[in-house]
Amino acid sequence: MQREFNYKLVVVVRQDLKLSKGKLAVQVAHAAVACALKAKKKCPLIFSKWWGEGQKKAVVKVKTEKEIYQLEEKAQSLRLVTAIIRDAGLTEIPPNTLTCLGIGPAKTREVDKITGELSLL
Repeated sequence: MQREFNYKLVVVVRQDLKLSKGKLAVQVAHAAVACALKAKKKCPLIFSKWWGEGQKKAVVKVKTEKEIYQLEEKAQSLRLVTAIIRDAGLTEIPPNTLTCLGIGPAKTREVDKITGELSLL
């Protein structure tokens, strides 16, 4: 039986950076944590419902930084929680490189308006 989730958090990652799997995993974790903490403060009811459902998350991909900014703008226009993640630059990429964007948690149908057409990582 498939479980239905009414809320989710999506992390959008840049493919043009060619990050190692470990580096990518850490950047995605940063985005998920940042969004969760923002949502807990900004929209505690949505956070609580998302948390209670099991914290559904998905990771999708785009090709460029420009696409990240476009998605962030769309998400913010719908008043969704967002978090841009920039790397400290200590290992693989230059300091302050934008690596990913977190969106949500929010109602699944709202997040899908922004990320629903993107391919999973």
